[in-house]
Amino acid sequence: MANPPNIGRGELEILRYISDHHPLSVRELTAQLADMKGLARTTILTVVERLRKKGYLTRKRIDGVFRYSPRVPKANLLQKLVRDFVETALGGSLAPFVSYLVEEAKVSEEELKELKKVVREMEARDKPGKR
Repeated sequence: MANPPNIGRGELEILRYISDHHPLSVRELTAQLADMKGLARTTILTVVERLRKKGYLTRKRIDGVFRYSPRVPKANLLQKLVRDFVETALGGSLAPFVSYLVEEAKVSEEELKELKKVVREMEARDKPGKR
């Protein structure tokens, strides 16, 4: 999945749900999302097929029913979506994102440890003589 097309908010919600519960048929997906989001089966089918054509999902016929799964692991998908957001919405600058984390985000103790680890890794990577 080198550089698949961007996806909208509704597509992202469905893609995240499939990533967490795959493989799913449209019927199973509809049973969950119709109640949660008020989406019709035809809408869900249209979005799922659009995500498949964009390269985000795969489908496999099992016992006569198509079952959908993400093309890449959720972590890879989220990393790509964050990269796209930073590049397009933030013009490549991380400063607004970091400002959001400091001022508004609710960061758990575990997430804070992970962020500190990432900063240490970045510092080690960027030290002179490491490149």
